[in-house]
Amino acid sequence: MNDKNTDLTWRLLRKNVSAGQMTGFAVASLIGLVIVLLALQFYIDIKPMFSSEDSFMRRDYIVLTKTVSSVGSLLGSSAEFSDTELDDLARQPWVRKVGQFTTPQYRIYGSLTFGNRGLRTYLFYESVPDEFIDELPDGWGFDPAEGKVPVIVSRDYLSLYNFGFAATRNMPKISEGMVGMVPVQLTLTGNGRSETVEGRIVGFSNRLNTIIVPQQFMQWSNERFGTGENRQPSRLIVEVSSPGDKAINEYTAAHGYEIAGDKADSGKASYMLRLLTGIIITVGAIISLLAFFVLILSISLLLQKNSRKLQDLLMLGYSPAQVSAPYVKMVVAANGAVLVVACAVMLVCRHLYLPLLSAMGIDGGSFIVPIVVAIAIIGCITATTICTIRRRVVKLMKQQ
Repeated sequence: MNDKNTDLTWRLLRKNVSAGQMTGFAVASLIGLVIVLLALQFYIDIKPMFSSEDSFMRRDYIVLTKTVSSVGSLLGSSAEFSDTELDDLARQPWVRKVGQFTTPQYRIYGSLTFGNRGLRTYLFYESVPDEFIDELPDGWGFDPAEGKVPVIVSRDYLSLYNFGFAATRNMPKISEGMVGMVPVQLTLTGNGRSETVEGRIVGFSNRLNTIIVPQQFMQWSNERFGTGENRQPSRLIVEVSSPGDKAINEYTAAHGYEIAGDKADSGKASYMLRLLTGIIITVGAIISLLAFFVLILSISLLLQKNSRKLQDLLMLGYSPAQVSAPYVKMVVAANGAVLVVACAVMLVCRHLYLPLLSAMGIDGGSFIVPIVVAIAIIGCITATTICTIRRRVVKLMKQQ
């Protein structure tokens, strides 16, 4: 019965429906939604290119060192950070937290043996506070009773071994998984003592060009084998509010500091990516908002043209929900079509540009978030339009 009533009211009211207005709304809404979805999806897909972070390290950090010059070395200028410099750095508005790299005060001799061959050399490692490690690797920490030391190594070191040392010495190349299974013997010598502990590589870093051990092990070993002197840090790890902030470059240049690695450049690129994505999404959102106003205006004009017929239907006993049902179905159908087509266009465009990203070693992200955003946008537009339609129909009923 309800379907018959809806069909009758639709036949009565559809004469004033403007196909051009509805088509204009659908096209404008489709363009705006596609722009929003493509910008968001492209940002998700390409973001790893600018912010490929180590899984265990915080994203918002930089490594600071002092600039070393030949003149400064001859004049005996210090490459270490003084307490005054540390306090001044910590007071900067873009700094969240400052940590120090702790260095060993003893000699380290390491050996890595696999099969009948091995690699032996003097080593150097550092430690940073655990709070700067976002996700602690399995087994991270140190217990003197067990004597096993987890180690994080720069991925460049493994590449240098595989494609440099191993190639020239006719030694086997090893993968990251294999290295993790091979124990590393660390011989610590200092303070009249010599002792060997077992190390195990638990992770690789793309950005820290060093070897990292737990802070607990560094403190224990310095107390046992070190000289006992209090050294000022020569490298700092700084958690910042935004790696791309221009105030960081201004401060470091003014104080003669260097940002290790390419974090500053990648931070700027990531910042520009976010800025451009935000601008594009804003443009798409404005187009979608204008399309929404076109829809509201079209529905309002349509209701105004059919006001007499709507009042007659209400007087005949039709409820406001029954009278507004044809318009509601029209809006739902139009928005549903826009949603499906916009998602399809986004997925097709993504399929076209993904091979280009794959050529740069980028696999792309998930497309679930843009689709959820599209559903949310269309859902809000549809719900608001339906509420407007029913409110105006109720207003017509009160005017009888």
